[in-house]
Amino acid sequence: MKDISIDTHLKSMMPTLSGPAQRAQSGFAEMLTQAIDGTNKAQLDADKAVTDLATGKAENLHEVMLSMEEADVSMRMLVQIRNKVVDAYKEIIQMQV
Repeated sequence: MKDISIDTHLKSMMPTLSGPAQRAQSGFAEMLTQAIDGTNKAQLDADKAVTDLATGKAENLHEVMLSMEEADVSMRMLVQIRNKVVDAYKEIIQMQV
């Protein structure tokens, strides 16, 4: 059974930084790209799990529901990230120079 707590999910979406060389290469755009890719993968996995359940390949409804909830949490987090980025952009635009 997979652990789908928010803390675990956030840690899995964050890039692993092992040294200072990787910190210089890793930026916001890369982190955002990884978050989008992770969300897309979670959505595709949930769709496959539902399809497998409907066709009789999967028998465990619990695992299907967990997969769907993981995809839902991932999508909600991505939407909140988008909202925060848009709010920050609007605030920067309104700044007077």
